[in-house]
Formats: sequence, C-alpha cells, structure tokens
Amino acid sequence: MLGDGIAARVGEQPPRISVDLDGDGLRIAHARHRSVDFLEQVRTAHGLPVSQRATDITQLVVSELVTNAGKYAPGPARLELRIDGDMIVVSVWDSDPVLPVARAADAGRVGQHGLEIVMAVAHSFEAERVQAGKRITARIALTDDAGGR
Repeated sequence: MLGDGIAARVGEQPPRISVDLDGDGLRIAHARHRSVDFLEQVRTAHGLPVSQRATDITQLVVSELVTNAGKYAPGPARLELRIDGDMIVVSVWDSDPVLPVARAADAGRVGQHGLEIVMAVAHSFEAERVQAGKRITARIALTDDAGGR
C-alpha cells in the first residue's frame, strides 16, 4: 500500500521524477509540461487516481515555485515530483540559501503573491536550507477526497 487505500504493484517504488532546469526563459513551461506528463504517467502506468483539480493545482504550484527560483536564485534549479501515499510532493531546489517569507496581506500590492498562493492551495508547505541552497516542498492531494484542502 502507498497509503490510504492507494496500492502499488508488488515491489514497485512510488513514481518519481527529477528535472534539471536551466536558466532559459522556457523553464517554467518545461516544468509545467513535465508535471502534467508525470501525473498522466501516474494515472496510466501506475493506475493511481489523479483528479483534474490535483493536476491544475500541481501546475500552479510548479509555476510559482519555479518562477521564484528563477527570480531569486542565480543559476540552475531542480524540480522533483514524487508520489507519497495519496499526495504528490513537489520540490524545487535552487542555489540561494535565503528562505522565502510570506508577506502580510496587502490588497494594494501588485505581484509577489506566489508564496501565499502556494500556501493556500497546498496541503502542506516547507522551506528548508540544504547543502547548496534551499528546497521548497509542497504536498498536494491526488484526489479531491484525499487529505487536501
């Protein structure tokens, strides 16, 4: 069992991918496409349920986290997607060790709402320093009735 009723084939590891993202202007689109492809593979090759809502939220979270990595950290980034029970775990690593901080609500502020958006739609959110920068991780429910918001 992979958690809460989601079964994997005997001996099979939970699905995961890692995508290196360079600094070009296409990395956000590339990351979004890879996340959709990954969830389709989870659905078809692994037989796990994935709601359209989970796919949409995953694309949004990937977009926001990869955008922030490109905006605030020099150099490459890495996107990691994996299944953990009834959740998709989205992690983005970049080379800047400064952890992001959610800002206070301000209706007059234009832009810079990405972190707040991620925190609002994800089941959980974590930012941690790692050896060469930081890793931001969000967990999203695979189905509408799985531990999500």
